[in-house]
Amino acid sequence: MAEAMIDGLVSIITPAYQAARFIGETIASVRAQTYGNWELIIVDDQSSDDTCDVVERVATVDSRVKLSRHAANRGPVEARDTALTLSTGQYVAFLDGDDLWMPQKLERQLSYMRSRNAAISYTRFRRMTEDGSHVGRLIPIPKTLSYGQLLRNTAMATSTVVIDRAICGPFRMPMTACDDYALWLEIVRRGYKSYGLDEDLMRYRVVSSSFSRNKRKYALKVWRTYRDIGLSLPHAAWCFANYAGHAWLKYRRF
Repeated sequence: MAEAMIDGLVSIITPAYQAARFIGETIASVRAQTYGNWELIIVDDQSSDDTCDVVERVATVDSRVKLSRHAANRGPVEARDTALTLSTGQYVAFLDGDDLWMPQKLERQLSYMRSRNAAISYTRFRRMTEDGSHVGRLIPIPKTLSYGQLLRNTAMATSTVVIDRAICGPFRMPMTACDDYALWLEIVRRGYKSYGLDEDLMRYRVVSSSFSRNKRKYALKVWRTYRDIGLSLPHAAWCFANYAGHAWLKYRRF
């Protein structure tokens, strides 16, 4: 992170790889925010499509949109971490390169966090089809998550999360299998409760050809994260069983 942290500024962390089909719509959802004090840091991870061209066209008319490029493909973990090192905001928000925010997302979530002195928060969301033509049911979330509860429930969708560095202090992306989940665990393990805002503020794009495969891959990453953070085999197995049950309830229908 840059040395000076700017009060009230939201640094939005967006890794991008082969995202040309969707990144323009993602950026547009940020530019439509009713809260305008933000910087959108997009790190292109050596895309071979027109991702950079799309981002650069917007950046020429909106200086809040910033592009950084990796010289080689290093994966989304390092792309997020690169963006984090370039960020200057008090708040860090995460938005994947194919997801969308509702216009009041930042305004409502920051107000909610300030009212509770929250270090980290998340919101409800809906899935949408790849082409955006169909939006699914509103995904339920718990009101709060402690460290022990979060170990058993991956209810915090990445593109809904905001962290207040003025409260929790500095952090970097964990270089582990499931960097986002590992980061949420790191923050709440410091003693901060994570708060869920019961409002529909994000759209998670489901790329139909890879959704089932991605669920399996993510489950494996969750398991590896449990082991990386030092959970014993029995404790990891118990947490994973709870995680799998919550995931089934979440995704049993669109």
